[in-house]
Amino acid sequence: MIGAMPERVVAACDGASKGNPGPAGWAWVVADGDETPTRWEAGPLGTATNNVAELTALERLLTAIAPNVPLEIRMDSQYAMKAVTTWLPGWKRKGWKTASGKPVANQELVARIDELLTGRTVEFRYVPAHQVDGDRLNDFADRAASQAAIVQEPAGSDLGSPQPPPAPDAVPAAARRRAPAKTARPGGPARTIKAKFPGRCLCGRSYAAGEPITKNGSGWGHPECRTTETADA
Repeated sequence: MIGAMPERVVAACDGASKGNPGPAGWAWVVADGDETPTRWEAGPLGTATNNVAELTALERLLTAIAPNVPLEIRMDSQYAMKAVTTWLPGWKRKGWKTASGKPVANQELVARIDELLTGRTVEFRYVPAHQVDGDRLNDFADRAASQAAIVQEPAGSDLGSPQPPPAPDAVPAAARRRAPAKTARPGGPARTIKAKFPGRCLCGRSYAAGEPITKNGSGWGHPECRTTETADA
């Protein structure tokens, strides 16, 4: 565990799943005053969903930082952020049930994060993923999580690992915009297709070319995220 520090620590965490569910990994990174990565850790999850990977990354970060250290945590997963901030109080009031009465997904992880957040000073900051000149720490965590998902081996500064390579699904934004637009049939069930180009789902995580995607409220994304923004609340 990182020892007590008087100043606020800026960190980022991210998860990756190659297939959702598929080979998954998590990562976190801590920066110095110039926002240069100084310590990081990444690990494999075997087969898991993207949401599990995102929540695991947050849990591992909170476990690694002393509870008396103020934290700014940068994440590109709106699901993970909303789960532990916006939705959590309602879930607990309803006995860990969603608004529709269904059991909360990933309850064990969410409850563990809730425990780790108790009594801490934490500011969550959402940062969009895969942006030109985007957040350096989020990009680092994204690359580390992606590498862990692919090789299924732990890595990190304490292990003497080299910095993570560029994510294999990273492409210029212009190339993503060239992806042909497809729409679901009016009134019909949502279609699942294979992505021709990489892109980014509403949950904040990317999908690679060839992965299954379906039409969401504001574009294309992971099939299981089609109802995430509504059902989980």
